[in-house]
Amino acid sequence: MRGEAGLLADLDALAIPFASFEHVAVFTVAESDGVNAAIPGAHTKNLFLKDTGGAFWLVTVPGEARVDLKALPAAIGCKRVSFGKAEDMERLLGIAPGSVTPLAAINAAPGSITVVIDAGLADVDPVNVHPLRNTATLGLAGSAILRLLRHWGHAPLVAAIPVQAGR
Repeated sequence: MRGEAGLLADLDALAIPFASFEHVAVFTVAESDGVNAAIPGAHTKNLFLKDTGGAFWLVTVPGEARVDLKALPAAIGCKRVSFGKAEDMERLLGIAPGSVTPLAAINAAPGSITVVIDAGLADVDPVNVHPLRNTATLGLAGSAILRLLRHWGHAPLVAAIPVQAGR
């Protein structure tokens, strides 16, 4: 597992600009609202999922999105999904719940998980994600996240993620 030190080394080696923010630990989108107010850019939430075929998925969407889990499989090309287990997250990504981030793919073997970025985030700058821990946030371009994923041997999927209608 390359971890945060490997992530920072890759950001430097690839000359990817980013902003770094240290903050209190946040475990949910609701808890992060106060922290996010002081950090410019698009904020995210991440879903660690497993489909009925046994494949793992990490889906990154805007923080305010309410993902339609019934419609999601058709949008990303998989079978019915459910939330993945914490032990699978730790085994595959080297992170614990609350610290989920597409950047954790640095620890995942290529082909072990599919990382999906919402199409609305792919062209945004900055996109705010955790650097493998929930006590910090990195702001970097959506295109830079895709570049890092490809650098680590992953084939990220950019898709229009279906959301539930507002209440």
